[in-house]
Amino acid sequence: MQVKQKVYELYKGTVERVTGPRTVSAFLEKGVLSVPEFILAGDNLVSKCPTWSWEAGDPSKRKPYLPSDKQFLVTRNVPCLRRAVAVEEEYDAAGAEVVLDDDEDGEGWLATHGLQASESKEEEDIPSMDTLDIGKVEEIKSIPSYFGAGEKPDDEEDIPDMDTYEDTGDHSTATPQPSYFVAEQPDDDNILLTRTYDVSITYDKYYQTPRVWLTGYDEARMPLKPELVFQDISQDHAHKTVTIEDHPHLLVGQHASVHPCKHAAVMKKIIDVIVSQGGAPEVDKYLFIFLKFMASVIPTIEYDYTMDFDLGSTST
Repeated sequence: MQVKQKVYELYKGTVERVTGPRTVSAFLEKGVLSVPEFILAGDNLVSKCPTWSWEAGDPSKRKPYLPSDKQFLVTRNVPCLRRAVAVEEEYDAAGAEVVLDDDEDGEGWLATHGLQASESKEEEDIPSMDTLDIGKVEEIKSIPSYFGAGEKPDDEEDIPDMDTYEDTGDHSTATPQPSYFVAEQPDDDNILLTRTYDVSITYDKYYQTPRVWLTGYDEARMPLKPELVFQDISQDHAHKTVTIEDHPHLLVGQHASVHPCKHAAVMKKIIDVIVSQGGAPEVDKYLFIFLKFMASVIPTIEYDYTMDFDLGSTST
């Protein structure tokens, strides 16, 4: 498998070196992005979701067809509270899954939180807009409080009535109490320790689509080993469409990457659904749709892709 991947990377790199980047739009026709469209969509993502930012990357790996200060997008310290396999067990129990872009070789995308298995298998394998929840307003997910926030304080002690006060005759001076609180070390059980990820999006020149990269850290902020990263990826994709490779803009370490070979086909189907419903998809919102369907691959990594928007103007 490693030999095959190396041969593929060599071939892909050769093609990228001898061909220029896409400059003409084919967003509606093929679901791909030109370089200017990728920059436009990235600017919109950064504007609407401040947790995302543009990065320059290492100068030695700079791509000349991208602006020097906009080589790729990144969001850091994204919480991952649960392992993906645990979530999938819940979906399996509910019988919920949907295949996106299946082909003759069975190389489709399997979204593990899609349609109910009881639905007809003869329906066309187009992702449901309800399944993807596209266009809905969602709140940015946050880590729940484990420190008793929001609990009501205990009732205040009753103030004694002076009529019931009894003088015992003891007028000795009471020992003064300290006027400060003694801080106690919190129990470890009250501290939420969780895995975190740096999630980055690059432009893949060969496939002409965005590509997601994952850099994981354990509860002690130590880098995750590649085999542990796979625990946080949908098991239907972990060893099929996710590989461990060198980051195209960073020098240190290897990173998990969601292979982009199916991205354009899935995005084209989503675009077709929007058009069929009378909408006019807007290219600057491409990354919001893209990150929405990426959530089926990395369902427990809680990156932000939410905003209040319509995917496109509806014809009247």
